[in-house]
Amino acid sequence: MFTGIIETLGIIQKVKKEGTNVHFEIASPITHELKIDQSLAHNGVCLTVVEINEETYRVTAIDETLTKTNLKNWKPGKKVNLERCMASNGRFDGHIVQGHVDQKGRVEQITEKDGSWVFDFSFDPSFGNVTVEKGSITINGTSLTCFNSKNGQFSVAIIPYTYEHTNFHELKEGDEVNLEFDIIGKYIQRIVKGYN
Repeated sequence: MFTGIIETLGIIQKVKKEGTNVHFEIASPITHELKIDQSLAHNGVCLTVVEINEETYRVTAIDETLTKTNLKNWKPGKKVNLERCMASNGRFDGHIVQGHVDQKGRVEQITEKDGSWVFDFSFDPSFGNVTVEKGSITINGTSLTCFNSKNGQFSVAIIPYTYEHTNFHELKEGDEVNLEFDIIGKYIQRIVKGYN
């Protein structure tokens, strides 16, 4: 389980395809603290550390992950948001994040607001996911609060600290992002709608 509070940024060093799997070699300031078989959220996607080589480590994404997330767009030099699993003896600063991306979203507009930024996003509502005004959303692993919440659309405000310390400063209009909707909202929706 994660909180959506980004620890640091990693930089993709190598991308290697093997069958339907893709291996990513990533450099990060926390590599020396990682262990083999450890779960780590990468832009909100929970991936397992499978190899560590000095300043870099390797994770592998399967076809299912590549299809549902923006990982297929990762290239060497790209920055990714990193978060280790939540420590059970610490504060819970974000919201409950599983590291299981529900679907991709799209950056529709970025507006600078005198030192902060408003990002407008769209997503395909046919997947059944919803946002709630002032509810939680995870975008590329970052825990944020929604506003202007509509069917298939929402906005978030980004403060300078978040803009600088996550990969939000690299996002452009038209970019794909990973979305994980609020777990409590998903359970309530399932109870109300049931199974089809």
